Amino acid sequence: MSETIDQLWQTILQRHEEMPDDSYTAFLFRKGENEIVKKIGEEAIEVIVAAKGETEDRIIYEMADLFYHSLVLLAARGLTWAEVEEELARRFK
Repeated sequence: MSETIDQLWQTILQRHEEMPDDSYTAFLFRKGENEIVKKIGEEAIEVIVAAKGETEDRIIYEMADLFYHSLVLLAARGLTWAEVEEELARRFK
């Protein structure tokens, strides 16, 4: 895992454990899986829209949002990014 992704992952896990009131991540955990999945859907659409006519910077921005919300879903389900990496590695065998 890259240092940036690892730092983001650790922050998401910390927010899940501590649930601070002023944290958007904790807000998502409190709202539950339906809200997290809704956000993933919204972000996926925004990636598609960006890819179909916006700048590369906009695509990167929206991909970062999609990736973040995907990590929040993994944490909410008790899954890990390492499990996703293992699945990707399995596909290359």
